Amino acid sequence: MKSIRMALLGAVATVLAVGAADVQAQERITLKSASSTSSYYVMMVQLAELLRETGDFSPTVEESQGSVQNVMESRMRQGNFLFTTPPSLLRAAAAGTGPFEDQAFETARTLFVMPYVTLQIVARADSGIETVSDLAGKTVVPGGTGTFCEGRTRAVLDALDLTDAIDTADIELSAAANAMRNQRIDAYSTCSAHPVPGLVELATTTDVKIISFSEEEREQILALDASSGPITIAAGTYNGQDEDVHTVGVPVGAYGTENMSDDAAYAIVKTFWENKDRLAGDQPWWDGVNESLVQYLWAEVHPGAARYYEEIGVTMPSRD
Repeated sequence: MKSIRMALLGAVATVLAVGAADVQAQERITLKSASSTSSYYVMMVQLAELLRETGDFSPTVEESQGSVQNVMESRMRQGNFLFTTPPSLLRAAAAGTGPFEDQAFETARTLFVMPYVTLQIVARADSGIETVSDLAGKTVVPGGTGTFCEGRTRAVLDALDLTDAIDTADIELSAAANAMRNQRIDAYSTCSAHPVPGLVELATTTDVKIISFSEEEREQILALDASSGPITIAAGTYNGQDEDVHTVGVPVGAYGTENMSDDAAYAIVKTFWENKDRLAGDQPWWDGVNESLVQYLWAEVHPGAARYYEEIGVTMPSRD
């Protein structure tokens, strides 16, 4: 099996190797998703390479602290800015609630579907944590500070009456893997499509356990968000994972802004869908992505993207 990290480094090198003369004739585009150890960052590198190959774009991939930062930046970015987020954050931004309190805005425009974000609770194998309820009394990093993952993890813990039972570590998610290796924490939560590159690396050097939810726990969690759904992480996804892990996921979209040109949006969406099977051949997380899932992305479809969907006969539903 190819090393995800080696593939990432190779793709980054390819994306950066763009001649100055070519750049002048191409449209610049910035792609932003999550941290460099996440699966979504790898996806952005894959997409950047596809766009570079068209000869029409000069792509730049930026690291991000997560979806909240992406949505915040989307209201200020000019030109071609492609970012990822769960649609629930766009609803919050439009309403001026949650992390966007008192600053309502609605500038995102739907482009295409990304793989679901998977909630993954990772515990040290020697921590005694076998079930979610075993987190009680343990030291936990509940996702990155101020991120969608932290908000979702805390909502899950609250729904399962565990909020007051855990000891929250004052450690950023980017440092959680090292903290686990050094036995400073017992568990952490990460939200990304699986397999997560950083978790793949951790599991090869440290004995870890990915925690499953019971059917009852999963039903309680799914009741928090109508757009969420059950996710199974197949046995063998991570080193030492001998059984399927039952967890939950939420939809994620790739969005532009109202500042993106119609022609750019059309070309981006066309390039993505015409190469989706190729992407899936490189990384299996693309397998479940199809055009019918666009209906769950909430934001108004970009006019350029809508033109492409109309051409291929995909009807765009009215936004709820």
